[in-house]
Amino acid sequence: MRRTGSVSLLCAVVLYAGSRFVRRFGFDERLFGVELEPLTLLGLTLASLVLAVYGSYTLCQSYLLAHTQNKRRRHDVRNAIRLVFGVLGMVAVFGVVTREWVSVLFSLGVLGFAVTFALQQPLFSLIGWLYIVTKRPYQVGDRIAIEEMRGDVVAVDFFVTEVWEIDGDLVSSNQPSGRIVTVPNSTVLSSRVVNFYGEGVQYVWNELSIQVAYETDLQFASEEMIDVATDHLGDEMARQVREYRDRLAETPVELDVNERPTVNVTQAESWVELRLRYLVHPRRGTRVRNALYADILERFNEHPDRVKFPVSRNR
Repeated sequence: MRRTGSVSLLCAVVLYAGSRFVRRFGFDERLFGVELEPLTLLGLTLASLVLAVYGSYTLCQSYLLAHTQNKRRRHDVRNAIRLVFGVLGMVAVFGVVTREWVSVLFSLGVLGFAVTFALQQPLFSLIGWLYIVTKRPYQVGDRIAIEEMRGDVVAVDFFVTEVWEIDGDLVSSNQPSGRIVTVPNSTVLSSRVVNFYGEGVQYVWNELSIQVAYETDLQFASEEMIDVATDHLGDEMARQVREYRDRLAETPVELDVNERPTVNVTQAESWVELRLRYLVHPRRGTRVRNALYADILERFNEHPDRVKFPVSRNR
C-alpha cells in the first residue's frame, strides 16, 4: 500500500511538472477547431491532483493503520480518513475546474444548505455516524439490540451499520441466523440501543430457571445449583465482578454485587421456581446455560428424596 502511495505521488509530481511546462512554453495545436492547450493543462492538473490526493490518502491510511493495533479503531480510522480525503479531493477538483476557490467553498455551503431538505435521511445517517464514532454507543464487534433487531456489529459505514443477526425469525437462543441486517445510522439518534459487549462491563447477568415441587428441600437444591455454577464460572465470574465493581465506583450508583452465583426463589401455583443468577460472556450465554442445565439436573436426579419435580399438567 505504501508503495502504491509513493508511486502515485511521484506520478502526480511528473504530471504537475508537465502542466507547468505546457503553461510556460505552450503550443497552438487545434483539434476540430478547439484549442488543445487549455484542455491539456486542465487534464494534466486534474490528473496530478487526483493522484496526489490518492497517494496522500494511501500513505496516511497505511501509516495510521500500522500504528493502530485495535481492530475496532482501525475500522473507524479507515472511515475517517476516507471521509476527510474525499471531501478535500472534491473541493480541490471543483476549485481547479472553476479556478475560483472562494466561490467554490461558498457554493458548496449554499448547496449543502439546499440539499439538506432533499437529503434529510442520508444527512441524519451521516450525523448518526459521527455520533457513533465520538460517543461510542457501539462499535465493530459489539453485540447490540436496536429497535426489533439483535446481532453483532460487523461494519459501521458513513450511512449504515451492518449487523450479523442473532435470533430473528429463523433461529432462537441467541444463535446467529446467518443474515446481515442493514440499519441506517440515523436510527441511533431516535431509538434505544442496548450494548451487550461495550467498553464498560463486557459480561452480562443471565438467569436459569428450574421448576421443582413444593416437597423439595429448597435450601439443598439452591446450594446444589450454586455449586454447579461455581464449578463452571467461579474464578471467571469473580474476576468480572471485581471489574464490575470498579466500574460502579466511577458512578453515583450504589449497588451490592455478589461474587458468586445466587438463587432466587419464586412461588408459582403448582411449583416453586428456582432462578440461578450468574455472570457470563454474552456470546457464550446459550452454551453455558445448556451445560448448567445438564449438570444441575444430574445432581438433582442423584437425590430424588430431596429434590422432586412437579407432575401437574398445569406445569
